[in-house]
Amino acid sequence: MAEALVREKASVIVAQGPAAALAAQRATSTIPIVAAGNDLVALGLIDSMARPGHNITGVSLMIPELDAKRLEVLKEILPAARRFGLLSDPAISDPAGLQAIADTARVLGVELRTADARSPNDFLPAISSLRTQGVEGVNVLSSPLLFHFREELGALLVASKFPAICEWPEMAASACLASYGTTLRELYAMEAALADKMLKGASPADTPAQQPTRFRLVMNQKTARAIGVEIPPFVLNRADDVIE
Repeated sequence: MAEALVREKASVIVAQGPAAALAAQRATSTIPIVAAGNDLVALGLIDSMARPGHNITGVSLMIPELDAKRLEVLKEILPAARRFGLLSDPAISDPAGLQAIADTARVLGVELRTADARSPNDFLPAISSLRTQGVEGVNVLSSPLLFHFREELGALLVASKFPAICEWPEMAASACLASYGTTLRELYAMEAALADKMLKGASPADTPAQQPTRFRLVMNQKTARAIGVEIPPFVLNRADDVIE
């Protein structure tokens, strides 16, 4: 697909997610690319946030920090829990992100167990594995795969009575107990602004990459009732949105 956009002489390529961004990088070194990914520097897409240096700029989503922060929020929701699960997409697993979560778990005094999902067919075995390991809550790590199949994943989490925190508000709406992070609206607005600059002749090499600045905490009370979890009032009061 990236090669087809190059053949069609696109003026700007907008690439969502690590796989798309890396494919666009391989396909062209001249067409401006606006990429969105976990950590654009760590992915090798840009030299630095301030001076990207090549034909790519974009939005670095701070995923390592936010995945770790979501574990903190999950512990606030489940203060007595001592063992948490990580549902991970190994295709985009980031060692720095996993280390940040491990460091957070150590500070919180909790154990971690990890289960991988490479496709929707892996969702049920992964959740069952976490259940077998005595996990009390699940941190669903950032992943285009897990976001795209959020309805199927949410249904399985509820059926398994698993409290889970996810990345996007849309995932909380699909039965995750909670979500914490930026919104697609803010992400798309940042990408659109960068694409507009590229179309007006700006150089991606000299156009600073962006990071989200606003984050929303969403709680799903409907899911809480379905799985028998009482969200502490101080957490509910801090939520930006509560789904009833």
